[in-house]
Order: sequence, then C-alpha cells, then structure tokens
Amino acid sequence: MEGLTKAKIVMQRLTYYVCSAGMLALLPMMLLTAVAVVGRSFFDFPIPGAVELSSYMLSVVILLGIAYTQQEKGHPRVTLLVSKFPDKIQALLEAIMYLLSIIVAAVIVWVSWQAAFAYGGITSDVLRIAQFPFRLLVPVSIFLLLLELIVDFCTAIARLFPGKYQKQPGKEGIT
Repeated sequence: MEGLTKAKIVMQRLTYYVCSAGMLALLPMMLLTAVAVVGRSFFDFPIPGAVELSSYMLSVVILLGIAYTQQEKGHPRVTLLVSKFPDKIQALLEAIMYLLSIIVAAVIVWVSWQAAFAYGGITSDVLRIAQFPFRLLVPVSIFLLLLELIVDFCTAIARLFPGKYQKQPGKEGIT
C-alpha cells in the first residue's frame, strides 16, 4: 500500500503540472478569439488562421487536462443504481470499470501513437503548422490517463480487501 501511496503522489504532481501547462494555452486562445471577433465584426479585418490556432490551443487544453480530470474524479458518473449496493459490491464494480477503462485507454494509446507517426508530415491549411506535435499529444495524454486509471484500479482492489493491504502496527510492509 505504501508503494501505491507513493505512486499516487507522483501521479498527482505529474498530472497537476501537465494540466497547468495545458492551462497556459487557455488565455492566449481566449484573447485570440476575442480579438478575431472584434476585428471581424467592427473593423472588417479577420485574423487569418485564427480558427486553426484556436482549434490547436483547444486540443492542448483538453488533452493535457484529461488525466487531471480523472484524478479529481471530474468525469461524469451515473451512480444511481450502484450507490444502493454494499461497499464491497461497489468496489468490485469500480474495479471492473477501471479494468475495462484501462484496456480501452491502452488501445487508444497504441493506435494514436501509430497514427501520430504515420501522418507526421501533415500541416494545417492556412498557417501551415505541423500537426505532428498535436497528434503526439493524444497518446501522451491518454498514457497519463492510463496511469491514473491504474492507480484508481489498485485503490479499488485495496477497497475490496480492507485489512489485507493496510500496514499493521509493529509490522513492516504488506501483511
């Protein structure tokens, strides 16, 4: 359980910093959008490539924040039926859900990693910005999500066996 706690702390810090880096793209995206709307509406002067840049910055914000959202349990969950079950059944269902999520995330990482390198030379239409760095963000961010899901899966398994994975007084390690 100690190893899980240490891994959880490292993951929390990592996903927090990655999400913070993604948030750095939010302010320029809002400013660019506001200036583009004002320029187009009042001065009949659109900013070339503003939609492209905003799209890329939005993908950065979303992708770099997805693992942190999992860490904070910010993704929507419907627990109307599950909340009525006993704690052990809830933990079992949660572990199964995390296991399925891990499988899906692993497939997405694999496929998106291959796709990022397969279409590496593509550029945007107006500004000719290379898409490769943005395509590479998909497997990297989903990999971070995968690590968060693994930590959550281990936590759910530990909830299934409450006394087994907790440190006993006077004993070292897992009992």
